[in-house]
Amino acid sequence: MASPAFIHFLPRFGVAAAVVGVLSLTGCQMNNHASQSLVPTSGVQPLKGLAQNVSVRRNAQGMPLIESSSFHDALFTLGYVHASDRISQMVRLRLLAQGRLAELDGADALPTDRLMRSINLKKNAGELYKSASPRLKKFFEVYARGVNAYLFRYRDKLPEDLARAGYKAEYWKPEDSALVYSLLSFGMSTNLQEELNALVLAQKVGSDKLAWLMPTYPGEALPTSEADKLKGLNLGTQLQGLDSVTQALEQVTHMSLPGVTASSDWAIGPARSRSGKSLLANDIHQPIGIPSAWSYVQIRAPKYQAAGATIAGLPTLFAGFNGNVAWGMSMAMGDNQDVFVEKLKREGNRLYYLSNGKWLPASVRNETFFIKGQRPVREAVYETRHGPLLNNPLNSHLGLALQLPDFKGDSTLDAFFNLSRAQTSEAASDASREIRSVALNLLYADARHIGWQVTGLYPNRREGLGLIPSPGWDSRYDWDGYADAMLHPYDQDPAQGWLGTANQRTAAFGYGMQLSNSWLSPERSERLAQLAGSGKQDARSLIAMQYDQVTLFAPKLKAMLTAPGMAQPLKQAIAALPAAEQSKAREALSRLLAFDGKLNATSADAALYELFLQASTQVTFLDALGPENSASWKAFISNGNLSYSAQADHLLSREDSPFWSDARNGQQRDKPAVLARSLVAAVEAGERLMGSDHKAWQWGTLHHYVWRNAQGQTVRGPIAAGGDHTTLNMAAYRLGDSNFDTTLIPAMRMIVDFGQTEPMMAQNSSGQSSNPASPHYADGIDPWLKGQYVSFPMQPQHFDKVYGNTRLTLTPGR
Repeated sequence: MASPAFIHFLPRFGVAAAVVGVLSLTGCQMNNHASQSLVPTSGVQPLKGLAQNVSVRRNAQGMPLIESSSFHDALFTLGYVHASDRISQMVRLRLLAQGRLAELDGADALPTDRLMRSINLKKNAGELYKSASPRLKKFFEVYARGVNAYLFRYRDKLPEDLARAGYKAEYWKPEDSALVYSLLSFGMSTNLQEELNALVLAQKVGSDKLAWLMPTYPGEALPTSEADKLKGLNLGTQLQGLDSVTQALEQVTHMSLPGVTASSDWAIGPARSRSGKSLLANDIHQPIGIPSAWSYVQIRAPKYQAAGATIAGLPTLFAGFNGNVAWGMSMAMGDNQDVFVEKLKREGNRLYYLSNGKWLPASVRNETFFIKGQRPVREAVYETRHGPLLNNPLNSHLGLALQLPDFKGDSTLDAFFNLSRAQTSEAASDASREIRSVALNLLYADARHIGWQVTGLYPNRREGLGLIPSPGWDSRYDWDGYADAMLHPYDQDPAQGWLGTANQRTAAFGYGMQLSNSWLSPERSERLAQLAGSGKQDARSLIAMQYDQVTLFAPKLKAMLTAPGMAQPLKQAIAALPAAEQSKAREALSRLLAFDGKLNATSADAALYELFLQASTQVTFLDALGPENSASWKAFISNGNLSYSAQADHLLSREDSPFWSDARNGQQRDKPAVLARSLVAAVEAGERLMGSDHKAWQWGTLHHYVWRNAQGQTVRGPIAAGGDHTTLNMAAYRLGDSNFDTTLIPAMRMIVDFGQTEPMMAQNSSGQSSNPASPHYADGIDPWLKGQYVSFPMQPQHFDKVYGNTRLTLTPGR
């Protein structure tokens, strides 16, 4: 609730604007059209749909403060601001979710459209919107009117990528926001890609060896019973169209932006805080590029104030602070969908699938694809009792049906709004438990309390884990409702004084519900525990944690190399190498054993360490799964980036794996022989890439940040990068690929320190605007590299210092 003092302060005009721009996907310099597409930062603009004046001020990086005398006007302005900054992104996300990208991009987008029409996110979005409260629907309607006010005013001045394509953007509907949300939720179901990759790998190595390539977590048994589900299936000849589905899904995952596999959040309780008040930190990861998926906004209106990270197209703050409560999120790695392999047959014009010994007719719906520059195409989409078939069933004896959760009666959209206005940690906890349609580790805090809640909707499987596709004709693997929300993991004010998640296993094996079988490696969470659990914390120490580049995988590797059962055999394997290679292997081993785990960009030993990880992956698996351009190798590398990898699993254990003994150059191998060869390969690769002076090597010479736009044009970089996929300062690359290019970074960072006068600070990884003509297109990169944060003040007397006095005033128009 706003205090009387706040109401007295509130200007009669208000706010709006936020990030000047529109997603132009070209790297072009400013021209007349581009400058006209920008919304001004000062002056007066009349807009039909406003009830009263609204003010928009911006900080030094173009992040907006929307000040309004009514919440509805603030939402309207948020829609106007999002559209002015990111209309191309909004259009593309909507078309992607609808399966209509070919209307903008032509025939190249048709495979992606086919996949998305099959998945039919519109159905889920419709259920979510239908289940929303009348109040929330009104919010979405007002927001849509703000988007449309921009589309009307700038209909002849849209960004160049849309203008060049001759695409006329349709007006925004309230349901479109639910559709963008559904795309975000779907993009977080990383196990779908893993399941499809498992089929590709099974085609290559068979079901007997598949489990070795699908570990679930360090020290756990391999999922052999999961792989056994595929025994007896002739995946090589009977399953057609798998490659096209996996390729289209990879494009969808990349284009849906926020739907990625990593993020971190942690909260420090008063007992571990220097000030005696709580702290919360969050960083959300995504593929490096421009624009970042996230844009910051601050809203101040009667009875509502909050600042945080938004996604254009949604009037929702996914992470933020409202003056009393802070919240952040990371991926829970939840597995809430399954692929079923269906046996198919055709009789005349009808398609049938096998279910419990009976052939049932598949349902069918017709879809029309409009393609830029070509005639429309009409195709049929078939569905079984499990869901739509993703591959073309007309050319295959086996189909791939995707089952997704049913969101009827789901109140997630309301819950996110309630979370953003919660005034206590207890109210935040109540709101978080109502978030069902997306799987998150949601952390929240007020000045005295911290809490964690796993959100989502998780199926109860009668049998099986859902890690690998199940036989659709056998009802033993069907779903039996969903796990009770009371079983979702949670915690509040733990005795250790802190809470934190970094995509690690958060539910022990055998826990009372099937949360997931796909977790990322534990090193980030272990490092988080090291740092959060020692000493007193403040905003400065949390910044240091977000920029930490120490890997805890290095000491684990050292322990394996020096273990009693490995040290001597490895020494013997090195001695068996050709004389010219022995010195290289010994030098590499010596340096690895001395490596301190600090992945600084300037470190020579860090370069050798990463070269060894890359070399060991290729030496161990490439002869069995390659060549490098094959579908099986690409699937293997993809899975290694989606969850705990077979690469790491084999390095630390699995001495009995069949992949050690695969033939290479006519000779049998064991693990020590593979490691010895990998040591040599690491040194030889380093010499090729960085020269013969091994001490002059630097990790940043191999590992770079490069920001590219959606057309692949370089906007900034290369810049030397430290860290990797196991460090809190995430800088992942594709382990086993042909290069070390950074693929995944913390796209946004946020810290809330309740002990400070103004608790919230944050940063973006590129810029607030996605228009190359804007000064805020890429001006967030340098602060991101240097660890500089922007303050988001909640007290009006501090607004001028951060946002200045220049404002755009939006007035009611006729």
